Amino acid sequence: MQKLTYAASVMCACLMRLEDDIQALERVGIDELHFDIMDGVFVPNITLGPDFIRAAKEISNLKCFAHLMITKPETYIKRFKDAGVDGITVHVETSCHVQRLLTTIRDAGLSVGIAINPATPLTKLDYLLDYVDRVLVMAVDPGYAGQTIIPSAFERVRILKRNLVERKLHVAIEVDGNITARNAAQLAENGAEIFVLGTASIFNSGNPADQFSAFVHEVDAKRKALA
Repeated sequence: MQKLTYAASVMCACLMRLEDDIQALERVGIDELHFDIMDGVFVPNITLGPDFIRAAKEISNLKCFAHLMITKPETYIKRFKDAGVDGITVHVETSCHVQRLLTTIRDAGLSVGIAINPATPLTKLDYLLDYVDRVLVMAVDPGYAGQTIIPSAFERVRILKRNLVERKLHVAIEVDGNITARNAAQLAENGAEIFVLGTASIFNSGNPADQFSAFVHEVDAKRKALA
């Protein structure tokens, strides 16, 4: 089985225990930190900013990725680079000049991601896949944690993976939204490689590090059953 990559959604963490929980997750093998940046305009919520990423870089060696769910993301690339991000993901829906925006992120020396909302046709990505390292498929409407996965997400991942294989592009598929062990196993079977973990997996109750270890074990078992 292909090794999966797991990112902890900082938006879903308990901010009072953020340092302890991030360091504990790092010790048990979480791969990345995922920062949902929301402006209350593109999505109906306001969340984290560059200062959270800067603080995380001081307490952890994990890679940090900013998922910009904001209007005019092109005006914030430098601020997030200066905060220490390793990569930036922007939404295909937020810019009239997406290719230029992706090139700006690449020129800044960062990993490049493109995100797509559940109701946006995958064809919107056709001329952008050559410019990115990952595609973030939203499995819920962005804005709030705790939603139920939209069933079409599984088929969208399968179609996207087939397109990438046919074009011989080495682009990773990331999925965010209600990532349970069952959903992750099925999405991995369809071609997803990176999973953003939040309230459905590691930040619901108890110790996030213990929950992550149990989650990975359950996903592996379910993937073997599907093989």
